[in-house]
Amino acid sequence: QVQLVESGGGLVQPGNSLTLSCAASGLPLDDYTIGWFRQPLGNERQFVGAIDWTGERTYYTDSVKGRFTISRDNDQNMAYLQMNNLEPEDTAVYYCAANTAANGPYYTSVANYALWGQGTQVTVSS
Repeated sequence: QVQLVESGGGLVQPGNSLTLSCAASGLPLDDYTIGWFRQPLGNERQFVGAIDWTGERTYYTDSVKGRFTISRDNDQNMAYLQMNNLEPEDTAVYYCAANTAANGPYYTSVANYALWGQGTQVTVSS
């Protein structure tokens, strides 16, 4: 069964950090660009950032640049989203997704990603 599974979400205070993990099974993750998206309650799913299959290129939306870092470990079939200096506006369900059609981190549309995890909730609140 091909699937992505996110983990690591939770409740954190503003200014703190959290790392999300994305575990792949049934597919070799190193064939694909991995994107991270988030969906605040009542809003559309938004691009956060992406990493190409080699791990050498990343791209982030402006609101998280300098605070979030995406990495991957292809040997472990894992991808990660390190989130620092979290803000209440970062509260959302976070998803990882695989771009099975093209390589490169600059694909920011939900439509570019065919395989999705179930999401993990991140709540930033004091």
